Amino acid sequence: MGMTPIDFWYSIGSTYSYLTVMRLPEVVRREGLKLRWRPFDVRHVMTLQNNSPFKDKPVKAAYMWRDIQRRAAGYGLAPQIPAPYPLANLALANQVAVLGTKRGWVEDYTRATYRRWFEMGQPAGEAPNLPDSLSAIGLDPVQTLAEAESDRIVAALARETEAAMAAGVFGSPSFVVGTELFWGDDRLDDAIAWARRPV
Repeated sequence: MGMTPIDFWYSIGSTYSYLTVMRLPEVVRREGLKLRWRPFDVRHVMTLQNNSPFKDKPVKAAYMWRDIQRRAAGYGLAPQIPAPYPLANLALANQVAVLGTKRGWVEDYTRATYRRWFEMGQPAGEAPNLPDSLSAIGLDPVQTLAEAESDRIVAALARETEAAMAAGVFGSPSFVVGTELFWGDDRLDDAIAWARRPV
């Protein structure tokens, strides 16, 4: 039986995406998924939709961190909670990821930067996280950042963000299977089940 491809829409800057990013490669191998990593700018989407989930909401934010901590333990992850949040350089972190989709290293970069952000307390999108994450996956940080900051990649991130919104995406992580949207790390299994439905 064939499986419908899954678009994994995520934004470096999303806290819950840590849970998905760090376990997704193993899930893909185990389940035999066809999955495409699709970074976008969630802050732009949330600003347009007046949908900032945790800003000025300390009770909800405290719940978020505890929820991530509980879920992470179930996945065998050990984040240092709370991680630095929000990210000052969210756009740049995702520009690098978009470049990675074109060069074939988006998965390695995303995992490296989330690991440093959540497990070492280094905010993504800035030093030391950004250059160290790029070096760790065998890239020249200076050259890579110059390309990531080019008008071409800035425009590419904007196009991907528009594509995310066109697909109905309003938060990160999200999984799109055909025209079906599944929002949240805890909806990955539902997305996989839908991808396996007979066409």
